[in-house]
Amino acid sequence: MFWRKKRTYLDCAAGVAGNPSSPHEEGRRSREVLEGARTDIARLLEVQTDDVIFTSGATEANALAILGVVRSRQKAVGSKKIHVLYLPSAHASAVENMKLLKEEGVEVEELPIKNYQVDIEALKKMIRTETVLVSMDAVCGETGIVWNTREVKNAIGKIYLHVDASQAPLTEKITRAHFGADLLTLDASKVGPVRGIGALIAHRTIPIKPLYRGGGQERGLRSGSEAPELAKRFAAALGAAAIGREEFRARAERARISLIGLIRPIPGILLNESRDQAPHILNLSFPGRDTDYLVALLDEEGFAVSTRSACETDSETGSRAVFALTGDSERAKTTLRISWGPGVGNRDFPRFAKALAEAVQFIDNRKER
Repeated sequence: MFWRKKRTYLDCAAGVAGNPSSPHEEGRRSREVLEGARTDIARLLEVQTDDVIFTSGATEANALAILGVVRSRQKAVGSKKIHVLYLPSAHASAVENMKLLKEEGVEVEELPIKNYQVDIEALKKMIRTETVLVSMDAVCGETGIVWNTREVKNAIGKIYLHVDASQAPLTEKITRAHFGADLLTLDASKVGPVRGIGALIAHRTIPIKPLYRGGGQERGLRSGSEAPELAKRFAAALGAAAIGREEFRARAERARISLIGLIRPIPGILLNESRDQAPHILNLSFPGRDTDYLVALLDEEGFAVSTRSACETDSETGSRAVFALTGDSERAKTTLRISWGPGVGNRDFPRFAKALAEAVQFIDNRKER
């Protein structure tokens, strides 16, 4: 009879639950969990396993894609000019890093928008020999607009296309080929109740300079002890989203139509949407009303909504995304974003519509006094 020796964990300095980089049994178990999650995500995205680079979330993944690619090219070409393009309605983690590159001497331009899509003919005229990267999102997190990423890739050819697909998994197919992307960003918190992990999907042949140095984890591009359990939950959430995508999309489309019908009688309301739209994100404008106050009133009634991206709640100019799409500053300053996931039931929408109408009426009555 063989007796298993009692395990005594004396490597807490490497991590109390077993560091995936450690050679002992606990470390190997953590490594198995981590690599299992990586493999599951790779299968869902139809990429190679080592294309999946785990990060702390979409913000880090976007920074690694944008700064990493451009700085790698800077190192290769020296003092020669570098040109990049980006979508002005994108998440702050993309836009702010573009501003950082501009401060570093990179030529940065906004992608042209026409009829709520990237203007392909105008884009073709902006491409230069020194253009190295185009960055855009797949689905706008504020308006739900589904962008024409594959048309953009066809227009730019061998230039790298970075797509932030954080908002896509609930309603869109998320393979890299579907978006035409060379680099793809994902975030666990946009798919399920998991925070603190995301991923950049990039083939090993794409030159990327790490943002910092350390232990050399994640192909040397993202040093730091990995989080196996978060990775496992991230992979499970993406898998569940893939299985439930068609059903959720159909329900969300019906709910959207119903909700728009219920709120249309509210005077002065404007819809910010395109023909190609993620159905579970609805963006409205209420010109002349204080939508921050409107959010507070709805919060008291038990409904959590926002005026714009949570990463830009301190903005004094309103929704940068809506302004980029409409050019209307008043419309951008008075937005309300309504978005929902699979857990929201059909009965919740009539209750919300009633609460919204009453809150708007309350604000209007106060203005008349």
